[in-house]
Order: sequence, then C-alpha cells, then structure tokens
Amino acid sequence: MTYDLTKGKVNRVLLKFTIPLFISVIFQQMYSMADSLIAGRFVGEDALAAVGASYPITNIFNAVAIGCNVGCSVVISQLFGAKDYKRVKTAASTSLIFCLVLGGVLTALGIALTPSLMRAIDTPENIFNESALYLAIYVGGFTFLFIYNIANGIFNSLGDSKTSLYFLIFSSVFNVVLDYVLVVFFNMGVGGVAWATFIAQGIAGVLSVITLLKRLKTLPVTEKTEMFSFELLKRIARISIPSVLQQSFVSVGNVFIQKLINGFGSYVVAGFAAAFKLNMFTINALCTIGNGVSSFTAQNYGAKKYNRIKEGMKWGSVFSIIAGCIFAVTYLAFNEQLLRLFMEKSVNEETVVSGMAFLKTVSPFFCFIGLKLVFDGVLKGTGSMKLFMVVTFTDLILRVILAFVFAPIWGYEGIWYSWPVGWTTATVLSLIFYKGLSKKLKEKTE
Repeated sequence: MTYDLTKGKVNRVLLKFTIPLFISVIFQQMYSMADSLIAGRFVGEDALAAVGASYPITNIFNAVAIGCNVGCSVVISQLFGAKDYKRVKTAASTSLIFCLVLGGVLTALGIALTPSLMRAIDTPENIFNESALYLAIYVGGFTFLFIYNIANGIFNSLGDSKTSLYFLIFSSVFNVVLDYVLVVFFNMGVGGVAWATFIAQGIAGVLSVITLLKRLKTLPVTEKTEMFSFELLKRIARISIPSVLQQSFVSVGNVFIQKLINGFGSYVVAGFAAAFKLNMFTINALCTIGNGVSSFTAQNYGAKKYNRIKEGMKWGSVFSIIAGCIFAVTYLAFNEQLLRLFMEKSVNEETVVSGMAFLKTVSPFFCFIGLKLVFDGVLKGTGSMKLFMVVTFTDLILRVILAFVFAPIWGYEGIWYSWPVGWTTATVLSLIFYKGLSKKLKEKTE
C-alpha cells in the first residue's frame, strides 16, 4: 500500500500518516529501553552503566544508518510525488545495494576497534569488559540494522507508515521477550541483552527487505528498470552525506559529553543512562512528527504543491507542541518512579538523584526541541541540507562547550544545563531558516 500525501485535507493527511510513525517509535524505543531496563533490574547497577557507557559509540553507527535513511527517503519521496515510479524502483534498489556494502565494511571495522573505542571514552574499569562485550555484539548486527532502517525509510517515502509500524511491533516485542529469556533464564548477563537485540534486528531486517521488494513490484511500471544507478546514488548522497555528517558529529559530541560524565563515576553514569533513555524516547517520538512533515514536504515539493508545505508545517507544529507538553508534565511529575523502573531496589541513591536532576532540567524544553524538529523536517524535505546542518552543529557545539564550562562550576548538573541552551538556540535558528525558505517557496507559486 502506498499513500499520496499531495492530496486531501492537510491536517487529516498528516495526522493519518504520522500516527503510525508515532506509535512505531514507542516500539522502536523498546529496543534500547528494554536493554537498559532488563540489565538494570535483573543483572545490576554496573550492567545498567555498562549498557549506557557504550551508547555514544553505538550512536555513531546509528548515525550512518539514519543519515542514509534521510537521503533515500527524501529522494524517493520527491520521485513518488512527481509520479516517476520507474526511478522510484531504481532509487530503492540502489539504496539497498549500497547500504549492504557499506554496512558490511562498518561492521568489520566496529568489531575490530571495540576495545580501543571504549578506552577512548574513559569507560570505568568496573564496567569496561561488559561495555566492550555489549558494543561488539551490537556492532556485529549493524548491517541488519542498516537495511532495516533503509527499508522502513522507503516505506515511509511511499506514504506507507503502517508497514514500518507492524515490523517495529514485531521486532520490539520479540526483543523484549528475548532480553528476558536470555538474561533471566539463561543467565547471560549483558551479553544476553546484546544478543537479543542482534537476533531481533536481524530477523526484522531480512523480513522488511523481502516485503519491500514485493511492494515495489506493485508500482505501475511496465518497462525494465535499472537495479543500480550512479546518477541516483549521487543525488541520494547529496542529501545523505550532510545528514550522516550531521548525525555523526552529534554522536561524536555525545562521546565527549559521555567522557565528561564518566569522570563522575559509575553511579552518575548509571543515573544518566536511565534518564537519557527516557529523554531519547521523547526526542525520537517528537522526531516522528518531524519525519512525517519531512515526507509530506518532499512529496508536495516534488509535485510542486508549495502551498501545502506551509500548512503542513503549521499542523506539525501543533502536534509537536501538544506531544512535548504531555511528555514534559509526565517526566516532571513521575521522574523518580520512571527512573526506578531501570534499577534494583538496593540502587545507590546518587544514581537516582543524578537521573532526576537531568529529567527536571531538560523536560520543560521538550516543546522547543519539538518545534525545531518540525522546522528541520521542512528543510530536509526540500533538500536544504546546508541550513539543516548549521542548525544541528550550533546545538551540538554549544552543548559540548557549555558542558565542559559548567561541569567545574556545578558538577554533573552543570552538564545537564547545556541541553536547554543548545535546544533553544537551535530552535530560533531553525525558525529563521524556515522563514527564508518559505519566502522562496512563495515566490515559486506566484
């Protein structure tokens, strides 16, 4: 099933497309949250810290998958909006072939460099071995994660957000069950947590590609299509490379911040790991609205229906503000209860306090980051990647610099203060860039 986002009432079309994406991210986050929750509850505080300590490194690999997803999604959405179905099929197969090759190379490099990477971020000795084990197994399944991300991105480009949801429900539930079985019944510890993710991602990746290939055959194309196109790869790369760089620099920035946090000991590392999982749950949920706006924008941009783009931005902003407020109120009211879900009853109180401080600091600003993600969605959907990168780098650079400036003054809480400053500044910049883009689109319609 494909869905044309260039027709129909904008608020209904956007909501219908975005709701499955929003639900899917809930299940997607079950992957990472289940790892931390099972490790913290059934293995121990050090296991929670071990999973959390490897998170910035895994994010670097995820950055490549997400960046390539953005590139192929925007290009395929624009081609689909222009009804160029022949090139849609070629762009999809080109993306899949390229990601298989690149994923294999990165998997081999990641496994070989795992110990060095964990040493580089000053991972505490008491959690080093378990952190390295988790990272090695996680990276071993990266190719599956890669093709899974690309396939889901292509589904969304075709206006089909429901198929991605079904795969995420399956893989997430399967991952949670495997986490529990391997850790509780087979006593595999952190290794069991990592293997559960590996197996769930592997099965989901293979099944999603098989389903996608079947779906592409239903497009109304009579003539034979190319399996691989360097011309389309270049077009995808023009969007993917800036996005990969953006995502990678963000991940590298998080590595520096994680290194700073590691200096405060495993208790703070564990507290931050739990709180950051909740934070990322929210950010990724808000990202679905931005991604929905991006696909909506790309299809309408390809169809030259520029007036619908502005209206899509307005409704995306409304949805984002509502969602941001709900998350903010929930975390402010129940931060301790939510954090303790990841921890044993006998957990050190410093672990809880450090996590609570993070959530109390960042949650009031969820509306700001939500709006930024919507503006970013419009920028990405029109292919304005340079502006998008400027916004992201501004946020990142501010957060990293201020974390190192504030930490000596206020301790680990000073690191938490850097988030709201970066988010607010980036939101203002995104708005300014959107205003400029909006004027250009208005000129095209006149």
